[in-house]
Amino acid sequence: MAIDSELDLVEISPNASPPVCKIMDYKKFLYEQKKREKVMKANSTQIVVKEIRFGPQTDEHDYEFKKKNAEKFLKEGAKLKAFVFFKGRSIIYKDQGQILLLRLAQDLEEYGKVEALPVLEGKRMIMFIAPKKKSK
Repeated sequence: MAIDSELDLVEISPNASPPVCKIMDYKKFLYEQKKREKVMKANSTQIVVKEIRFGPQTDEHDYEFKKKNAEKFLKEGAKLKAFVFFKGRSIIYKDQGQILLLRLAQDLEEYGKVEALPVLEGKRMIMFIAPKKKSK
């Protein structure tokens, strides 16, 4: 039947008894499948992660400048990775680093929500902030 209609005989389920086969144009099927995958990929959104780096004793002006950038990133819909980098012996100020990150989270409360509270990983204290969904 497949040869008569100039189509392909495609085995759908080989493990079933009897095996399930279908008569179709296999090249057209592959083309449509690729087309569907392309549409799905176009509809999916890429999650962008922006980073902001602080020191444990970041100055007030520097903090405000970086906070403004963080606001901009969250408004654009990017995730924010804020971290305090401890150089050398500055690791003794880890409480100051945590206070700085929590202050940043509080200041950015209207733009994003904290995804992960500050966690110390090696010489970095990291915190993630996700953008809030825009209400329509």
